[in-house]
Parts: sequence; C-alpha cells; structure tokens
Amino acid sequence: MANEYDVIVLGSGPGGYVAAIRCAQLGLKTAIVERENLGGICLNWGCIPTKAMLRSAEIFHYMQNAKDYGLVAQGIEADLAAIVKRSRGVAKQLNQGIGHLMKKNKITVHMGEGKLTGANSLTVRGEKGEEALTAKHIIVATGARARDLPFAKADGKRVWTYRHAMTPTELPEKLLVIGSGAIGIEFASFYNDLGTEVTVVEMLDRIVPVEDADVSTFLEKSLRKQGIAIMTGAGVEDVKVSDKGITATIKDKSGKSAASDFTHVIVAIGIVPNTENIGIEKLAEMERGFIQIDPYGRTKTKGLWAIGDCTPGPWLAHKASHEGVTCAEAIAQELGNKDVHPHPLNRNNIPGCTYCHPQIASVGLTEAKAKEAGYELKVGNFPFIGNGKAIALGEAEGFIKTVFDAKTGELLGAHMVGAEVTELIQGYTVGKTLETTEAELMMTVFPHPTLSEMMHESVLDAYGRALHF
Repeated sequence: MANEYDVIVLGSGPGGYVAAIRCAQLGLKTAIVERENLGGICLNWGCIPTKAMLRSAEIFHYMQNAKDYGLVAQGIEADLAAIVKRSRGVAKQLNQGIGHLMKKNKITVHMGEGKLTGANSLTVRGEKGEEALTAKHIIVATGARARDLPFAKADGKRVWTYRHAMTPTELPEKLLVIGSGAIGIEFASFYNDLGTEVTVVEMLDRIVPVEDADVSTFLEKSLRKQGIAIMTGAGVEDVKVSDKGITATIKDKSGKSAASDFTHVIVAIGIVPNTENIGIEKLAEMERGFIQIDPYGRTKTKGLWAIGDCTPGPWLAHKASHEGVTCAEAIAQELGNKDVHPHPLNRNNIPGCTYCHPQIASVGLTEAKAKEAGYELKVGNFPFIGNGKAIALGEAEGFIKTVFDAKTGELLGAHMVGAEVTELIQGYTVGKTLETTEAELMMTVFPHPTLSEMMHESVLDAYGRALHF
C-alpha cells in the first residue's frame, strides 16, 4: 500500500531528517511527517540562522576595530534589515537542501500535523486532507519550543523568544535578556555588538551555569568589559508591557527588588517539549513532558521510538542527529539487518558550544563535577596570550583547560573560552571517544602556528610540562 512504510519519522529537525536518511540508506521504506518546515527549528529558526547573524555582528565588530589591525574603516554602520535578510537566506538555502536530500534518498514527505493513533500508525492532517499512515516502526522527533514566562507571554513586539529575536524589525535600544544559557548569551552578544544596551539576568550564581566555573568567571568579565550588564543570583518577578517598552521588576542577589525600563525583553529560560496532542501519552513513559527512552531510543512500547529535544537532554542538534543514526540502525537490526551494529549514546562525550564573543566550548566533566565523582585530578590550563597564532589574530584573550584522572591519565573533560574554540573542541571529543590518555595527547604533533597548539600545551601543563608559558 502507498501509505505503508517500514519507518515513519514524525518531525524533520536535525534528529528526524538524519534518522530518515539513515533508515533509507539501510534499505528501509521511509516517510517523514513535518507540520512546518523541513529541517525543523535548528535549521530554520535556531542553530544556523543565528550563526549567520552572529557572523554579521562579528564582522561589524572587527570593522569597528580596524585600527587594531593597521587598517582604516570609516562610516561603518549595521543594516539590521540586511542582516536579517542574509540570515533568512541562509536558512532558506539549507531548507531547500533538506528537500533535495529527501528526494535523493527516496524518502516520502507528508506535510501536515501528525498524530499517533497507535504504536504503528498515525494520521496526518495537511495539504492532502487527512491521511492514515502505518509503519513497522515510528520515530518521534517532534523537538521543543521556547518556554514562556507565566507573567509575560511572548508577543513578538516587546516580549521575544529566540524566534522573534532573529527577525527584528527594529534594533532594541535597551534589551533585557532573561536567562544566561547558550541562547540568552548568544543574543546578548549579538545585540551588544550592534550597539544595544544589554542587561542579562540569571537566577543562578553565575552565567552559563552548565559550564566549568573558570569559564563562567572569564566570560562574565569579558562581557562586562564589552558593556553588558550582568545580574547573577537575580530573578525577574514581573514584566509589564506597554506600546513603548517593558518595565521589569528584578530582585537582585541581596533580595532587593527594583523596577527598570527596557525597550524589549528576550526570554531564554529553557524549553518545553512538543509532545502535547501527538497521541504519545499512553504509549510512552513521560517525565515533565519529555519522552523517556533507552540508550537506543526505544520507548516502553515496541515499535515506537523517540529522539532529540522531545527526550531528555542535553538538548543539542548534534545530539539529536547522533541519536537519529543510532535509532535507525537499531531499527534496521530489529528488522533483520545483520550488518549494522548500533552503539548507545555516551552523553558524557557530547560537546557543547556557545557562539558568543568570545566563544565557549566544552566536553565531558567540569573540574567540580569530576571532584564530586570522586576522581583525583590533574588539571591543565593554558592562556591564549601564550599562543603566537592568537596574538597574530588579535585574539589573545581566553584559555583552554583540561581535566584528567590522576590515576589513569583518562581525559575527563575539556573547557575552552576564546576565538574559534567551537572549532577546536572536536579534537578533545575525538580523544574522549577513543578513550585517550594524556600520553597519546602529549605524543600528538600539533601544527604550528595554530590555535590548536594550546590544546597540546594545556595537556602538558596538567603534568607540569608546559613549554610556552
């Protein structure tokens, strides 16, 4: 039958479309159901278009500081409409690319709202009316959305989520950012670079709280130096919206509450999984709306799987994609393919990246978490100022920190802040996946002159052997 498949994927984000492609590669008849845009939030409204905007801000920053490089640049202005247009163009190009990949891999696309009617069936209400689809296996990859403040629902005018912040019609004069995770800090950095007066409020005692404490401390000093006001241990108690802006009542770390005026506010306080109204409640174990799964993506119901942001974190695109491949291979194995050997996801080997200025990146345990786990540690730290390439780039602020098990030499974690560290972190991620020790990293030849040499030096420093600082 036309609407019978081996696998149906509900949702086409970086987890869903990758899972569909891998299923198709393994010879499975595959369909994907998408209610809005192929590529999901990440490609259309998240990871990719935000990086395009941050790149524009980065270039603007360099142009404003051209004299530091022996150059003269005058009359520099930011064209907000052009920045947004470029960002949307990048998203459109990649969206079209996903459509091409679906055709290339002979994956049937059903555009519309999907709802499970059983472990092996669902309905799609969309461009073709209502369709009934069945499959031997279904993968739920419906993602998540921004969490609203209960007393300040996003309106797209004065109260923004990340989605509104990517398509502004005007540059905020005075911006409040609630939450200092990756999304909040990236937008704080972007708008600050364009000239907006930015205040970040974080309820915990430090910004980017999932990162190593040394990274948080360094980043806060850097952002303050750039002119961003930061309030930690603080909370927004109320937001009143008017045509001209918003008035936020903020309680600081001393417990004192005061009202402050802003033109706009970005709410970046976490996510809500898109698991309502998809028929999942009776088929899977749920916790706070997130679908509970085993390391391969299986739910409690045979034939029903889940991946990505609708499952437990970390809520990252690359984690979703990796889960998609693992899940697809586990399904193929259950359907009789003896040539695939899926590996469960090791969450401790998932890198995290934040594209603020300066960038931050990490993988594995922080120093504090490693101590909590009972490890005896050796910790290395190497500053950007000791690296020739960093100095030549005019990017001499930052450091690379490595955490090792003193008994075995195992690399437990790596934490970076500075220029292009989001490109460097994968070296340590590969090392962790290969279960490397300090010995292999010390024996590795790092090219000169590169920023990657700092990775080597940080390892050497952990064992008292740093050469250039």
